[in-house]
Amino acid sequence: MLLLIALANVPLYLYGDGSFGDGIWLRGHPVVDQTVLFGLTVLVRGRAYPMFAFLFGYGIVQLQRRLASTGVDDVTVQRLIRRRGTWMVLIGCCHALLLFSGDIIGAYGLLAVLLAGMLVRARERMLLIISAVWVVPLVLFRTLEGQLSPLHGKATSTTDVLQAAEMRILEWVQHSVVGSIFILVPAVLLGVCAARRRLLDEPQCHHRFLLPVALLGVALAAAGGLPWALVKASWWDPPSEAVAMTVGVVQTLTGFAGGLGYAAIAGLVAIRVQHREQRPGRVISALVACGQRSMTCYLLQSVVFVTVLASYGGGLGNRVGYADIAALAVATWVLTVLVAAWMSGHGYRGPAEVLLRRLTYRAAGSAAVR
Repeated sequence: MLLLIALANVPLYLYGDGSFGDGIWLRGHPVVDQTVLFGLTVLVRGRAYPMFAFLFGYGIVQLQRRLASTGVDDVTVQRLIRRRGTWMVLIGCCHALLLFSGDIIGAYGLLAVLLAGMLVRARERMLLIISAVWVVPLVLFRTLEGQLSPLHGKATSTTDVLQAAEMRILEWVQHSVVGSIFILVPAVLLGVCAARRRLLDEPQCHHRFLLPVALLGVALAAAGGLPWALVKASWWDPPSEAVAMTVGVVQTLTGFAGGLGYAAIAGLVAIRVQHREQRPGRVISALVACGQRSMTCYLLQSVVFVTVLASYGGGLGNRVGYADIAALAVATWVLTVLVAAWMSGHGYRGPAEVLLRRLTYRAAGSAAVR
């Protein structure tokens, strides 16, 4: 799943010609780049992060369940979730300051801080209602988002390291943190509901539910993303600003369906793996190791992208096209999988995961909580 994140993030490192990562930047470029951008917009853009937001909400319930099994009460669980979220915000801030303004760790952390009580105690029906009602502020934000876009992406094209860091923080707060509050809340809440029903913990028991969710979710995402992909690839010019705005909103809303569909696919794959082999092979073991070290691998992606693409790094961000950066994203993902597999084979946990765990539990004051 981190492959989708790599493909979603890498276009933000493109710069040049006064536009940053949009279809306008591609005018006059080879058709292959337009085709790749079209595919990324249909299947990845606005779909990868809802999927991870769903899994984040799912993980919150797993954490709550694990702590409850050791006798930890709900009040303490909420406090730990907020503490964990606070440290995630700080880690995300450091990530944005040093590497990538599109950091999402801090956004997830902020959601954990703000929604801890709801995630732990709210009834499933209430979570579903809030997810549905949240469409209204989401649409309003998506409609007004274009007024904020001129700032986004400029840090990558700045050669001055200190100025780039300052701009990244502004971009991070404006787009990644504030935007995520509006965009990711429904996916997080739906992840909580799914975890309470153990949809991915026991996928074999929910096969008949996961299969249609996977098929319908991905199909809706592809259909809803098609018009926006045509715009981004410069293959269609909307007749009016209102049409363009509507197309963008539809792309965002159907992204939730895509995120749920991808999560359901993960559950179906787990069923197939369990049925085919009792002991996972090397490929499956490597992918599992990457998932267990997802934060470390996510941060490593930024290190590679900055080194190769940013103007204050390799400086290739204004020379390459979408086909090139898609290949870079895939290669980077493979690298992180290999690194994670090596760490697993030598008994090393992800350094980012170890750091977050120590910061979260160091003041808990109970071995049981750990």
